[in-house]
Amino acid sequence: MQEIGMRFSNAEILEMAEGGYFGSGNAQLPNAYMLMIDEITSISDTGGKFNKGWLEASLKIHPDHWFFACHFKNDPVMPGCLGLDALWQLLGVFLGWSGLQGKGRALGVGNVKFTGQIYPDADSIQYRLDVKRIFKKPMPMGIGEGVVIHKGRTIYQAEDLKVGMINF
Repeated sequence: MQEIGMRFSNAEILEMAEGGYFGSGNAQLPNAYMLMIDEITSISDTGGKFNKGWLEASLKIHPDHWFFACHFKNDPVMPGCLGLDALWQLLGVFLGWSGLQGKGRALGVGNVKFTGQIYPDADSIQYRLDVKRIFKKPMPMGIGEGVVIHKGRTIYQAEDLKVGMINF
């Protein structure tokens, strides 16, 4: 059993992007532009919506983030797919933290709903991911449900997020 309520600082998140944090050749976060997480504020392998574990994380929004300059001209907004990618990233972290080996890969998602937008003045966004199922064989994989929250309001919802741990 993992420690309930454990946190990962921004420095630890950046280490996860460098690789090796969960063991050589195992899960890692994207680096540079595609890293959509600043810190994981809490992670647990018990509780949550499905009693299989959960985690919460955040991202500080900066007006000069790269995506605002290209999505859309004269109407800067964070692409919704980046919030979705953040939820896949978090599920991959959960799997690596749980001891599953391999490189995390997004395998799919069920229903996705966008009911809000993230603008350059957003300040920060929060994520919540509830783990629904973990498979150890034949391929390690996790399934979860996640939300992106801005100013206390859920603005993105994703069901049946799937991340597999690919072994090369």
